[in-house]
Amino acid sequence: MQKEVENLEDLFVIVGLGNPGAKYENTRHNVGFDTVEFLSKRHDIRLGKLKHKALIGDGEIGGRKVILAKPQTFMNLSGESVREIVEWYKIPVKNIIIIYDDIDLPVGKLRLRPKGSAGTHNGMRSVIYQLQSEEFPRIRIGIDKPPEGWDLISYVLSRFSADERKKIDEAVEKAADAVETILKSGIDSAMNKYNK
Repeated sequence: MQKEVENLEDLFVIVGLGNPGAKYENTRHNVGFDTVEFLSKRHDIRLGKLKHKALIGDGEIGGRKVILAKPQTFMNLSGESVREIVEWYKIPVKNIIIIYDDIDLPVGKLRLRPKGSAGTHNGMRSVIYQLQSEEFPRIRIGIDKPPEGWDLISYVLSRFSADERKKIDEAVEKAADAVETILKSGIDSAMNKYNK
């Protein structure tokens, strides 16, 4: 793949944050993984290679070369994988799109930003620390705050109710649409469309 891409400005890396393994499938903390899996099915990009501490697949979305990635480091070390990918392919940081869960947004709500801090999210903290930059687009998917009496870790590793899952499935599809919009017409255009 490295040799095929003539202009690295044209290569985008789309990273969903989550935790690897069946134990964590469909948990609140894995909506980033869910989105990357949705994109992989929609665009027939097989996530079949284990490289750079991530499950990755390469292909095209809307005529653009992309790498889809699911870091396998566990959430708090996600940045190690992202940094390895960026260094290997020598891509500009602005060509990374990170998708992750956000407890500060209601279940299923999307928020796109061109850059910014990690907030309370340890996976994003790791990414920003490893890249030494906040200058990349991100898509946050709301999972809501923990109910009274829940600690944060138990909550983010819990699964959605049937009603919430329906909203999350819709949000995952919309997040995939947002990725496609960013690739086609840029983050500002995507923000205008999806930050409702």
